[in-house]
Amino acid sequence: MLAFKTEEQSQLQLVQREEIEDEEDLFEAIDKLIAHGINAGDVKKLQDAGIYTCNGLMMHTKKNLTGIKGLSEAKVDKICEAVEKIVLPTNMRGGNGKVAYIDTEGTFRPDRILPIAERFGMDPGAVLDNIIYARAYTYEHQYNLLLGLAAKMAEEPFRLLIVDSVIALFRVDFTGRGELADRQQKLAQMLSRLTKIAEEFNVAVYMTNQVIADPGGGVFISDPKKPAGGHVLAHAATIRLMFRKGKGEQRVCKVFDAPNLPEAEAISFQTFRV
Repeated sequence: MLAFKTEEQSQLQLVQREEIEDEEDLFEAIDKLIAHGINAGDVKKLQDAGIYTCNGLMMHTKKNLTGIKGLSEAKVDKICEAVEKIVLPTNMRGGNGKVAYIDTEGTFRPDRILPIAERFGMDPGAVLDNIIYARAYTYEHQYNLLLGLAAKMAEEPFRLLIVDSVIALFRVDFTGRGELADRQQKLAQMLSRLTKIAEEFNVAVYMTNQVIADPGGGVFISDPKKPAGGHVLAHAATIRLMFRKGKGEQRVCKVFDAPNLPEAEAISFQTFRV
Protein backbone atom coordinates (compact mmCIF):
# COMPACT_ATOMS: atom_id res chain seq x y z
CA MET A 1 0.00 0.00 0.00
CA LEU A 2 1.07 3.56 -0.71
CA ALA A 3 0.17 6.75 1.07
CA PHE A 4 0.83 10.44 1.07
CA LYS A 5 1.89 12.29 4.18
CA THR A 6 -1.16 13.86 5.76
CA GLU A 7 0.02 17.43 5.33
CA GLU A 8 -1.65 20.41 3.72
CA GLN A 9 -1.91 20.03 -0.04
CA SER A 10 -0.11 23.34 -0.49
CA GLN A 11 3.12 21.76 0.73
CA LEU A 12 5.55 19.50 -1.04
CA GLN A 13 5.01 15.99 0.21
CA LEU A 14 7.10 12.86 0.24
CA VAL A 15 5.58 10.00 -1.72
CA GLN A 16 6.54 7.04 0.38
CA ARG A 17 5.60 3.60 1.66
CA GLU A 18 3.00 3.25 4.36
CA GLU A 19 5.46 1.25 6.41
CA ILE A 20 9.09 2.31 6.43
CA GLU A 21 11.76 -0.04 7.61
CA ASP A 22 14.69 1.23 9.65
CA GLU A 23 16.94 2.51 6.90
CA GLU A 24 20.11 4.50 6.94
CA ASP A 25 19.85 8.18 6.18
CA LEU A 26 19.87 9.12 2.50
CA PHE A 27 22.95 11.24 3.10
CA GLU A 28 25.68 8.90 4.28
CA ALA A 29 28.32 10.56 6.45
CA ILE A 30 31.70 10.93 4.80
CA ASP A 31 33.41 9.02 7.60
CA LYS A 32 31.79 5.81 6.31
CA LEU A 33 34.55 5.83 3.69
CA ILE A 34 36.92 4.58 6.39
CA ALA A 35 35.12 1.22 6.37
CA HIS A 36 35.84 1.01 2.64
CA GLY A 37 39.58 1.37 3.00
CA ILE A 38 39.96 5.16 2.89
CA ASN A 39 42.53 6.62 5.29
CA ALA A 40 41.00 8.52 8.22
CA GLY A 41 43.43 11.38 7.56
CA ASP A 42 42.13 11.75 4.00
CA VAL A 43 38.55 11.76 5.28
CA LYS A 44 39.52 14.54 7.69
CA LYS A 45 40.92 16.54 4.77
CA LEU A 46 37.60 16.24 3.00
CA GLN A 47 35.75 17.43 6.09
CA ASP A 48 38.12 20.36 6.47
CA ALA A 49 37.28 21.27 2.87
CA GLY A 50 33.57 21.40 3.77
CA ILE A 51 32.57 17.97 2.44
CA TYR A 52 30.66 16.04 5.09
CA THR A 53 28.50 13.57 3.13
CA CYS A 54 29.06 11.06 0.35
CA ASN A 55 26.37 12.77 -1.70
CA GLY A 56 28.13 16.08 -1.22
CA LEU A 57 31.37 14.55 -2.44
CA MET A 58 29.62 13.27 -5.59
CA MET A 59 28.84 16.89 -6.45
CA HIS A 60 32.52 17.75 -6.78
CA THR A 61 34.63 17.07 -9.86
CA LYS A 62 37.87 15.15 -9.56
CA LYS A 63 39.69 18.34 -10.52
CA ASN A 64 38.21 20.10 -7.48
CA LEU A 65 39.03 17.20 -5.18
CA THR A 66 42.66 17.00 -6.31
CA GLY A 67 42.89 20.69 -5.48
CA ILE A 68 42.47 19.80 -1.80
CA LYS A 69 45.89 19.83 -0.15
CA GLY A 70 47.17 16.31 0.47
CA LEU A 71 44.84 14.50 -1.96
CA SER A 72 46.59 13.09 -4.99
CA GLU A 73 44.85 11.96 -8.16
CA ALA A 74 45.28 8.31 -7.13
CA LYS A 75 43.70 8.99 -3.73
CA VAL A 76 40.79 10.82 -5.33
CA ASP A 77 40.16 7.89 -7.70
CA LYS A 78 40.11 5.50 -4.75
CA ILE A 79 37.76 7.76 -2.79
CA CYS A 80 35.32 8.09 -5.71
CA GLU A 81 35.33 4.32 -6.18
CA ALA A 82 34.45 3.85 -2.52
CA VAL A 83 31.68 6.45 -2.66
CA GLU A 84 29.99 4.65 -5.54
CA LYS A 85 29.74 1.54 -3.37
CA ILE A 86 27.85 3.53 -0.74
CA VAL A 87 25.50 5.69 -2.85
CA LEU A 88 23.13 4.32 -5.55
CA PRO A 89 25.33 4.61 -8.66
CA THR A 90 24.18 5.73 -12.11
CA ASN A 91 25.09 2.35 -13.60
CA MET A 92 22.17 0.95 -11.61
CA ARG A 93 19.89 3.39 -13.49
CA GLY A 94 19.86 5.84 -10.61
CA GLY A 95 20.28 9.57 -10.98
CA ASN A 96 21.94 10.01 -7.58
CA GLY A 97 19.18 12.43 -6.65
CA LYS A 98 15.49 12.96 -5.99
CA VAL A 99 12.53 13.72 -8.24
CA ALA A 100 10.01 16.52 -7.73
CA TYR A 101 6.56 16.21 -9.30
CA ILE A 102 4.16 19.17 -9.54
CA ASP A 103 0.72 17.96 -10.55
CA THR A 104 -1.80 20.44 -11.93
CA GLU A 105 -4.43 17.97 -13.14
CA GLY A 106 -4.54 15.30 -10.44
CA THR A 107 -3.13 12.60 -12.72
CA PHE A 108 -0.18 11.39 -10.62
CA ARG A 109 -0.55 7.81 -9.40
CA PRO A 110 2.13 6.67 -6.93
CA ASP A 111 1.04 3.03 -7.30
CA ARG A 112 2.31 3.15 -10.89
CA ILE A 113 5.83 3.71 -9.57
CA LEU A 114 6.00 0.16 -8.22
CA PRO A 115 5.88 -1.77 -11.54
CA ILE A 116 7.99 0.86 -13.30
CA ALA A 117 10.73 0.56 -10.68
CA GLU A 118 10.59 -3.23 -10.78
CA ARG A 119 10.86 -3.20 -14.56
CA PHE A 120 14.18 -1.35 -14.30
CA GLY A 121 15.46 -3.55 -11.49
CA MET A 122 15.19 -0.88 -8.79
CA ASP A 123 13.83 -1.05 -5.25
CA PRO A 124 10.28 0.39 -5.45
CA GLY A 125 10.36 1.55 -1.84
CA ALA A 126 13.64 3.40 -2.32
CA VAL A 127 12.29 5.02 -5.49
CA LEU A 128 9.14 6.23 -3.73
CA ASP A 129 11.19 7.57 -0.85
CA ASN A 130 13.02 9.80 -3.31
CA ILE A 131 9.97 11.41 -4.92
CA ILE A 132 8.29 14.52 -3.56
CA TYR A 133 4.86 15.47 -4.83
CA ALA A 134 2.68 18.57 -4.76
CA ARG A 135 -0.76 19.30 -6.18
CA ALA A 136 -1.17 22.81 -7.61
CA TYR A 137 -4.61 24.41 -7.86
CA THR A 138 -3.92 27.85 -9.37
CA TYR A 139 -1.13 29.32 -11.44
CA GLU A 140 -0.10 31.41 -8.42
CA HIS A 141 0.01 28.29 -6.26
CA GLN A 142 2.10 26.58 -8.94
CA TYR A 143 4.62 29.43 -8.90
CA ASN A 144 4.80 29.47 -5.09
CA LEU A 145 5.51 25.74 -5.10
CA LEU A 146 8.53 26.42 -7.29
CA LEU A 147 9.82 28.90 -4.73
CA GLY A 148 9.47 26.32 -1.96
CA LEU A 149 11.05 23.67 -4.15
CA ALA A 150 14.14 25.81 -4.70
CA ALA A 151 14.67 25.91 -0.94
CA LYS A 152 14.29 22.13 -0.82
CA MET A 153 16.79 21.65 -3.63
CA ALA A 154 19.33 23.73 -1.74
CA GLU A 155 19.21 21.12 1.04
CA GLU A 156 19.06 17.86 -0.93
CA PRO A 157 20.22 16.71 -4.38
CA PHE A 158 17.52 16.63 -7.06
CA ARG A 159 17.94 15.47 -10.65
CA LEU A 160 14.49 15.80 -12.19
CA LEU A 161 11.55 18.19 -11.95
CA ILE A 162 8.27 17.21 -13.64
CA VAL A 163 5.47 19.69 -14.22
CA ASP A 164 2.29 18.02 -15.49
CA SER A 165 1.01 20.06 -17.14
CA VAL A 166 2.63 23.45 -17.29
CA ILE A 167 -0.21 25.19 -19.14
CA ALA A 168 -3.39 23.67 -17.63
CA LEU A 169 -3.93 26.19 -14.80
CA PHE A 170 -3.21 29.16 -17.06
CA ARG A 171 -6.00 28.03 -19.40
CA VAL A 172 -8.39 27.99 -16.43
CA ASP A 173 -7.33 31.12 -14.53
CA PHE A 174 -7.19 33.37 -17.61
CA THR A 175 -10.18 33.54 -19.94
CA GLY A 176 -10.76 35.21 -23.28
CA ARG A 177 -8.47 37.17 -25.56
CA GLY A 178 -8.69 40.18 -23.24
CA GLU A 179 -6.53 38.36 -20.68
CA LEU A 180 -4.21 36.69 -23.19
CA ALA A 181 -1.38 39.21 -22.84
CA ASP A 182 -1.44 38.99 -19.04
CA ARG A 183 -1.57 35.18 -19.23
CA GLN A 184 1.45 34.98 -21.49
CA GLN A 185 3.42 37.35 -19.26
CA LYS A 186 2.68 35.26 -16.18
CA LEU A 187 3.52 32.10 -18.12
CA ALA A 188 6.84 33.63 -19.15
CA GLN A 189 7.64 34.37 -15.51
CA MET A 190 6.82 30.77 -14.59
CA LEU A 191 9.05 29.42 -17.36
CA SER A 192 11.85 31.79 -16.39
CA ARG A 193 11.69 30.44 -12.86
CA LEU A 194 11.88 26.86 -14.15
CA THR A 195 14.90 27.75 -16.30
CA LYS A 196 16.71 29.27 -13.33
CA ILE A 197 15.96 26.20 -11.20
CA ALA A 198 17.34 23.95 -13.94
CA GLU A 199 20.56 25.91 -14.21
CA GLU A 200 21.06 26.68 -10.52
CA PHE A 201 20.52 23.14 -9.26
CA ASN A 202 21.54 21.18 -12.37
CA VAL A 203 18.21 19.38 -12.76
CA ALA A 204 16.36 18.30 -15.87
CA VAL A 205 12.94 19.94 -16.18
CA TYR A 206 10.30 17.88 -17.97
CA MET A 207 7.06 19.72 -18.80
CA THR A 208 3.97 18.28 -20.40
CA ASN A 209 1.88 20.56 -22.57
CA GLN A 210 -1.54 20.42 -24.20
CA VAL A 211 -2.70 21.00 -27.75
CA ILE A 212 -5.39 23.31 -29.05
CA ALA A 213 -7.33 23.41 -32.28
CA ASP A 214 -5.76 25.73 -34.83
CA PRO A 215 -8.57 27.79 -36.39
CA GLY A 216 -6.21 28.89 -39.13
CA GLY A 217 -5.35 25.34 -40.10
CA GLY A 218 -7.92 25.17 -42.86
CA VAL A 219 -9.85 22.22 -44.23
CA PHE A 220 -6.85 20.87 -46.12
CA ILE A 221 -4.83 20.22 -42.97
CA SER A 222 -5.30 16.63 -41.79
CA ASP A 223 -4.32 17.36 -38.18
CA PRO A 224 -5.13 21.01 -37.35
CA LYS A 225 -3.69 21.04 -33.84
CA LYS A 226 -0.92 23.13 -32.34
CA PRO A 227 0.73 23.25 -28.90
CA ALA A 228 -0.83 25.54 -26.31
CA GLY A 229 1.24 28.30 -24.77
CA GLY A 230 2.35 29.94 -27.99
CA HIS A 231 5.84 31.24 -28.68
CA VAL A 232 6.47 31.99 -25.00
CA LEU A 233 6.41 28.30 -24.16
CA ALA A 234 8.10 27.26 -27.39
CA HIS A 235 11.16 29.47 -26.81
CA ALA A 236 11.53 28.37 -23.19
CA ALA A 237 11.79 24.67 -24.05
CA THR A 238 15.08 23.24 -25.32
CA ILE A 239 13.55 20.10 -26.83
CA ARG A 240 9.91 19.77 -27.86
CA LEU A 241 8.37 16.38 -28.58
CA MET A 242 4.87 15.51 -29.71
CA PHE A 243 3.30 12.14 -28.97
CA ARG A 244 0.35 10.58 -30.72
CA LYS A 245 -1.25 7.19 -30.69
CA GLY A 246 -0.35 4.85 -33.52
CA LYS A 247 -1.71 1.47 -34.54
CA GLY A 248 -2.46 -0.92 -31.72
CA GLU A 249 0.06 -0.47 -28.94
CA GLN A 250 2.27 1.86 -30.93
CA ARG A 251 3.05 5.41 -29.86
CA VAL A 252 4.69 7.82 -32.25
CA CYS A 253 7.08 10.48 -30.98
CA LYS A 254 7.78 13.37 -33.31
CA VAL A 255 10.73 15.68 -32.73
CA PHE A 256 9.06 19.06 -32.97
CA ASP A 257 12.15 21.10 -32.19
CA ALA A 258 15.62 20.22 -30.87
CA PRO A 259 19.09 21.79 -31.11
CA ASN A 260 20.81 18.52 -32.00
CA LEU A 261 18.15 16.57 -33.91
CA PRO A 262 16.60 17.23 -37.33
CA GLU A 263 13.13 18.70 -37.31
CA ALA A 264 10.17 16.44 -38.18
CA GLU A 265 12.09 13.25 -37.40
CA ALA A 266 9.60 10.62 -36.23
CA ILE A 267 10.34 7.74 -33.88
CA SER A 268 7.87 4.88 -33.52
CA PHE A 269 8.06 2.52 -30.58
CA GLN A 270 6.02 -0.11 -28.82
CA THR A 271 4.58 0.57 -25.38
CA PHE A 272 5.36 -1.94 -22.68
CA ARG A 273 2.77 -3.18 -20.25
CA VAL A 274 4.04 -3.00 -16.68
